[in-house]
Amino acid sequence: MPAAVGLRSDWNVERVEAAARACKDAKQYRRLKAIAGVYGGMSRAAASMLGGMDRQTLRDWVHRFNAEVPEGLYDKPRPGPSCRLSEAQQKELAAIIESGPDPAEHLVVRFRLCDLCALVEKRFGVTYEERGLSKLIKRLGFRKISARPQHPK
Repeated sequence: MPAAVGLRSDWNVERVEAAARACKDAKQYRRLKAIAGVYGGMSRAAASMLGGMDRQTLRDWVHRFNAEVPEGLYDKPRPGPSCRLSEAQQKELAAIIESGPDPAEHLVVRFRLCDLCALVEKRFGVTYEERGLSKLIKRLGFRKISARPQHPK
């Protein structure tokens, strides 16, 4: 059976416990408590149970701890999916929203998200759910503002 991954020699259980008490992130706290358990002489299986993770996961966090110390135990932000519309298509969509709907062409007097989803699919061949298109429109700098309806008389 291969040997366990070693821990940094410049850290000890007291220093890791102090870092755990000082952190604000709950996930980082659990990871530090598991690593402190290893420094304290617990088995890797018991330390991983203390942190609520698998032994393999603890091993991965030990590698990150050795490379980046406690700051490396944060979850790194993930970029998310890229936009399905190109820059030119986004500019064209912004111009369409800015000019407003043409009642003869679009058959509506104001755009709703469902209308814009249909327009994007028809014009660009890209399907969007209302929530995704709402995020894109917000990123383009638009807000949901609607005028208060007034009685004609």
